[in-house]
Amino acid sequence: MTSEATYRPELVETATDRLVIISGCSGGGKSTLLAELARRGHAVRQEAGRQVVKEQLFIGGTGLPWADIDKFIELTVSRTMHNMISASQTGKLTFFDRGIVDQIAGSGQVPNHLMTAAHRFRCYRRVFFAPPWRDIYQCDAERRHGFEDAVAAYGPLRIAYEALGYDVVELPKTDVGARAAFVLQRLILE
Repeated sequence: MTSEATYRPELVETATDRLVIISGCSGGGKSTLLAELARRGHAVRQEAGRQVVKEQLFIGGTGLPWADIDKFIELTVSRTMHNMISASQTGKLTFFDRGIVDQIAGSGQVPNHLMTAAHRFRCYRRVFFAPPWRDIYQCDAERRHGFEDAVAAYGPLRIAYEALGYDVVELPKTDVGARAAFVLQRLILE
């Protein structure tokens, strides 16, 4: 447990090379890849959006993408910032299921403070993108949109990352072990 004195958001700015984003198409295998990276001993942080949806459904809250998108975005950006601050304090390589850019991309007019968050809470320069993959796509309690909606969000999300100077690396459509090796090899190539 960290004390208030050690909770320092500015540490994220010195840890960007250890904070790696797995992003891309909803239902494209990101969570499965992160589970494999965790199994191999790497630190991972789960998707803030799914966490917030579960919490809001549990308490009957309105911070849901289908109820109050602005509140949902605020909650998920805050959660992601917290996760990045916590991870930066460990000194370990940490993989994230989505990042701040995911939460603000495609949301229309982005408030200045959220754009500031996207600029100040940067991650490793390569962002790994799961492409649309119909064969593995599934809806569930937190993912209520269909495959076509997921595909429609993919392009603007990729453009948003590239506009902020990230190098988008598309993951191969292959088994999870090969995907994990692909990511780890591209980190070593630095």
